[in-house]
Order: sequence, then structure tokens, then C-alpha cells
Amino acid sequence: MFTQINYPSRLEYAAICQRPSLEQGQLDALISDVFSQVKLRGDQALRDLTATYEKRVITDILYSAEEIDVLAAQTDVALQEAIDHAYANIYAFHAAQKLVPTKIEINPGVLCWQKATGIDKVGIYIPGGTAPLFSTVLMLAIPALIAECQQVVLCTPAVHPAIFYAAKKCGVTKMAKVGGSQAIAALSLGTESVPAVYKIFGPGNQYVTAAKMYANRLGIAIDMPAGPSEVAVYADETANPAYIASDLLSQAEHGADSQVILISTSSAIVEQTMAEITSQLAELPRRDLAEKALTNSKFVLVNTSAEAIDLLNEYAAEHLILACDDAEGFSENIRNAGSIFLGNYTPESAGDYASGTNHTLPTNGFARAYSGVNLDSFTKKITLQSISKQGLEALGKTIIDMAEAESLQAHANAVKIRLN
Repeated sequence: MFTQINYPSRLEYAAICQRPSLEQGQLDALISDVFSQVKLRGDQALRDLTATYEKRVITDILYSAEEIDVLAAQTDVALQEAIDHAYANIYAFHAAQKLVPTKIEINPGVLCWQKATGIDKVGIYIPGGTAPLFSTVLMLAIPALIAECQQVVLCTPAVHPAIFYAAKKCGVTKMAKVGGSQAIAALSLGTESVPAVYKIFGPGNQYVTAAKMYANRLGIAIDMPAGPSEVAVYADETANPAYIASDLLSQAEHGADSQVILISTSSAIVEQTMAEITSQLAELPRRDLAEKALTNSKFVLVNTSAEAIDLLNEYAAEHLILACDDAEGFSENIRNAGSIFLGNYTPESAGDYASGTNHTLPTNGFARAYSGVNLDSFTKKITLQSISKQGLEALGKTIIDMAEAESLQAHANAVKIRLN
């Protein structure tokens, strides 16, 4: 079940960093067909595709306000309180990310600044699957609310009451009963019931991921490329093997294609963690999924913390746990990660639910170039500038000389006519 790699050379790093590959097959052709059907037949295509792929019958595409209220009210009171607590924390963290416009006087009479505006129309996808991801509703709808997006459309095949409670709390009023690639097609193209949006957010299986990438090719923005979830743990001799095992298993239980990786400078920690995993695994309800994920996973013993840093930056984990002495100091060396969890008392599940940070993060090495979802993901930055007559007189010659050197005489004339 465990793949252990001892003291790898840099030449082995690429193989260690490989993720489970998605099945491609006829995926592109299937997704193209789904989009074509939705484009041609709108709501009826959504009904037919839902019956074909999900074996569900839907008549009305959208939930009514009354249906949302009834489902939301079925949420257990204790769970409502937990969601309310998480909401407050996530809201506080994301509200603090608001851009504070600052006017910069570049030269006397030349002012430049930025303002942020919410993306007018955004779509949120919440999968059905084996886990009702109501936490993802909070992670996506809260920053959309703070950004003042004008329209938020949520698509989900799931009917867990907490999804509706979270959506209602975040002010989401338009919810569609569709899932899978057809939901992404509806958000991209629009139908009689589902408005087309400008950007699509949310996780999903290989079909949803492929559909989001297809939508991106059509000019619809998406949150990020995504693949199966993953966690990397760096542990030195100060780490607690039981804690490490619980973190690795918390990610492994997501699905059979998840990946967990442990990198350590201590052979004793590696061995004790493996033993702990075996012990804790026996008690998990989702043991079968976790066991399959562990076949994709790696336990790597390195000589030094410097080697660990190199390997971690190469791997670019979605979630990175630093179970080591001076974890915050160690984190200064990490350039590539979606989200970092510092110390023995910061489990990855805290970020998944309620610490305040966003759990929608780049996977599959995309953390080398992508950030996780944050308030900026739901906004656009618009630059503004205001130039006085005095400012243009001081700046004019520079503009004219550069424009004429590029043979763009009309650009130069736009300044000359004002100065003359």
C-alpha cells in the first residue's frame, strides 16, 4: 500500500511529483457533444442529459424560493451553528482583502489609481458525489457577496439541506438542479432558465473539469485548472506521527484519485506514520476510498531540510502542512503551494472548513503559477488616471517622442493638439 522512496536524487524529483492521471478516452468528444446539445436545445437538453448521465428526472430546472427555504430549514440546528461560525470567519478573512484605492501622484498633475469591481455574473458549481460539499458554497459565495457580483448562479445535483442553508445565508437566490458537464455547459452558454455567466467556479469530477476547460476555450473564465485533491506534509523529528497520519488520511478519503505525500528527514517518523495510518485507517467509514488513494501516495525520506524544500517547491502542493520546528520560518522558503498549514496544531481540515482561508486551491502542480481562490478571483481591477494641464505639459514631450518613434502620429497629435 505504501510507496517509500529513500534519499532520492534531483533526477528522481519529476517522477515523485507525478500525479494520478485522469482518464481521457473520448472525453473531449463527449464534452463537445454536451455543449452542442445544450446550445441547440437549452433546458430540454439539461433534462435529457440529467436523465441519461445521472438517472434523475427533473422538470423545473431552477429551485423555487419556497423549495430553497424548505430544504434550508431541514438543516440540523447544531450544523447551522457550525456553518454560521465558519461563515463569520471566512467572511472576515476575505473582507480584509478589499482593495483600498490609493491615488499616486506619479508626476505633478499626473494622478493614477485602481478600483476593484465585482464580476457581474458568476457561476458556482457544487458537485453531488459521495460528500455534500456545503463548505464549498461558503468558500465561493462569500467572496462573491463581498465583491458585490451582480448575479450568482449555483448549480448542484445535490439535495443536502446544508447546501441550501449555506447558499441562502450567502444571499444566493438562483439555484439550478443540474450537475455534471451539462451544468457547466448551461453556465457557459445560457438556457431558458440558467443565465450565462462570465466566470465559473467550483470543483468536480473529470467530466466537470474537462467541461470547465472546454468553456475556457470558448472565452468563459474559470477559477483555475484543477485535478484530484492532494496534500504534502513535511515532518522533522519534532512531529507527531498520529497527527501526520490523520492529515494524510483526511485528504485520502476525498477519493481514489487523491494523492498524499510525506517528506521527512527522520526515518523513525516515516515508519511510525505508516503504522499510525494502518491503525487509523481501520476505523474510517470511507476506508476503501482512502486505501485506493494511498496507492497513489509516496513517503519520501531526505537527508536535509534543504532537500525537502527543493522537493516541496517542485511538487507545488495544493495543501502543504509543515509539521516541524519553526514552521513559520521554514515556510519563508516555500515559493509554490496553494495553502500552508503551520505547526502540529494546524490540521488541513481547519482550512477546509472554518479557519477563514479559502479551500478552493490549485492542484496538479498548478500552484507554481496559480493562486487559490480569494476576493480578487471575483473582481476586476480597473485603472484610472487624471492629468491636469500642468501635468500634460510636463509629460507631453515624453509621450510625443515615444509615439513618433513608433510611427503612431495620431497618438502624438492627441497630445500636441492639447498643448497647442
